[in-house]
Amino acid sequence: MEDRQESLRKLPSVEVVVEKLEGAGGASGRPRRKMVMAAREVVSELRRAILDGSLAEAPGEEEILERVGRRLAESRLEGIRRVINATGVIIHTNLGRSLLAEEARRAVDEVVSSYASLEMDLLTGKRTSRTAHVCSLLADLTGCEAALVVNNNAAAVMLVLNTLCSGREVIVSRGELVEIGGSFRLPEIIERSGAKLVEVGTTNRTRLEDYERALGGGTGAVLKVHQSNFMMSGFVESVPCAELADLARDRGVLLIDDLGSGALHDFSDLGIEREPLPRDSLRSGAHLVTFSGDKLMGGPQAGVVVGERDLVAECGRNPMARALRVDKMTLAALQATLDLYLEPDLLLERLPTLRMIATPVERIRERAERVAEALAREAGGEAAITVAEAESRIRGGALPGSSLPSYAVVISPGVIAADDFVFELRRCEVPVVGRVSEDRVLLDMRTVEPSEDGLLIDSVKHVFARTATRERS
Repeated sequence: MEDRQESLRKLPSVEVVVEKLEGAGGASGRPRRKMVMAAREVVSELRRAILDGSLAEAPGEEEILERVGRRLAESRLEGIRRVINATGVIIHTNLGRSLLAEEARRAVDEVVSSYASLEMDLLTGKRTSRTAHVCSLLADLTGCEAALVVNNNAAAVMLVLNTLCSGREVIVSRGELVEIGGSFRLPEIIERSGAKLVEVGTTNRTRLEDYERALGGGTGAVLKVHQSNFMMSGFVESVPCAELADLARDRGVLLIDDLGSGALHDFSDLGIEREPLPRDSLRSGAHLVTFSGDKLMGGPQAGVVVGERDLVAECGRNPMARALRVDKMTLAALQATLDLYLEPDLLLERLPTLRMIATPVERIRERAERVAEALAREAGGEAAITVAEAESRIRGGALPGSSLPSYAVVISPGVIAADDFVFELRRCEVPVVGRVSEDRVLLDMRTVEPSEDGLLIDSVKHVFARTATRERS
């Protein structure tokens, strides 16, 4: 016990550690509060380690300062930061899903750097709905009578069910009871909405008669859910939207179609599977359709409800709609994104998500070769740099069965393991997120914007330099 007390007395105070760090110039440009927090965390950890016996004695001053310096460096990686996505996953949920178009970024900048006509009609000077223009664009693009915008698609589904089906049954195929990410499951959303879930069919096969048998006096709606984040093959069967619409109208209940992925563009012209469009569902007879703004639409995070005017208006009058409404930044980005769809000939060039999907593989190979050539000059013989064929994915809850041919810069680090190399890439001033395969680092160039090639090269060169220094020491 005396030895422990002696070790504890040797630990410097937080104030002393911060003063030493400032004097050594090891925290240049960092807020003093950050240094205090880092020093407090390190000293507290050392104190606990001494008390529980896992550390025999206090480390020296130099080691403590080094630990605090590392903690400060790691703190730069906390929170939201810009990263380069070299994973090959275009709509990467963990990395923010779709990139906004330049037009959308400018629109956001304009409304946050000045006052904006958020709820004012500039022609009359009177107050108006903040979503009026966006909803007009959605009506033009989907053929709906009316539209409503909330903060994400889960909110859109919950709002619709709470408004129109609370206390009533909602019929869903067992094969469509999806988990939508972050452990949010459709049955839980239905429960929270106040509706009562009725499951029909089996996991792999649901027929029209399954819905017919479930319909009764307590039924509020049939909910069809697009399997946008998984796929089933083999002995499977589901009921088309048009057949469900006929059944729902005959029996006097609603048909709600949750498309999830939010495609407004027909992807079959790019040689990949066709994603159902909101216009298709409405033409087939769905009363309401819900979908996301930040997946295949390529806009900001948002949830959209389109469909019959009276039903949309009823959803808009629900007090929950105000709790779920979107802010001016989202609306500005969404409006600018939807404006791009009015010029379909330019869409694949101006919308980053669609551009990444549509980019010819040969163009990606050429960029990968240029990046690999630049990196090979910096590797110093310690790492092998090559270019290899790769397979990109769309994902983000969209087109789960589709893959795209691509090319990746392949790094065999040599001096450190591939897992350690990608860790170092994430610690760079501009972090790079890649993937590892067979102890090689793969940087898929389909998801790296051409304007980021130089930044990617700089980050990888920085890791080469850092690992070389470590090897020499």
